[in-house]
Amino acid sequence: MAWLTFMKEVILENKTTGALGPSSKELAVAITSLANLSESKVIVEYGSGDGVFTQEIGRRKNHDAFFMAMEVNEILVKATRKRCPGVTVVHDGAQNVRAHLEKYGHSCCDTIISGLPWTRFDAALQDEILNATYDILCPGGKFLTFAYASSPLFPGGRRFFKEKLLQRFPKVERVGPIWKNIPPCHVYIACKPLQQL
Repeated sequence: MAWLTFMKEVILENKTTGALGPSSKELAVAITSLANLSESKVIVEYGSGDGVFTQEIGRRKNHDAFFMAMEVNEILVKATRKRCPGVTVVHDGAQNVRAHLEKYGHSCCDTIISGLPWTRFDAALQDEILNATYDILCPGGKFLTFAYASSPLFPGGRRFFKEKLLQRFPKVERVGPIWKNIPPCHVYIACKPLQQL
């Protein structure tokens, strides 16, 4: 997808699509490496965008693993499907992840990789997606997301990364920054406990 087309969607859909540019290949490699996808039987991606993470997940996952990408922007859904033929790409918001996974016969997933613009979401939407995320993860499952290094300085980012994420996941690791992305990013890895606390 052309950079100009991607940025047009960011501007037109600025409440749900947020980036200063498409994510870099280096960020996609970093986040998928940290996910240890070879151990995952069911994988979900939130916010596939133009498909750069989707493509890398497809390369790294086991051939028999189920992989579903979710994207709320119709133009970006088409871009992901074009870039990653054969991948299940759902046109819907991440808060509805359970309904779609169950439609494909899965009650939980091992790994969720998110490219969502958390700083753009209000508190209610952050809660809705995080609750759905925690609920659908299998015990021991991983949730990986990223943020520009400056994101926690803004109210929405501070609320998400320093409060809401930690309220749900007792263990959150921050990795980075990943310098080969514009702007540089940190990756956050949250693990659901094997047993409920």
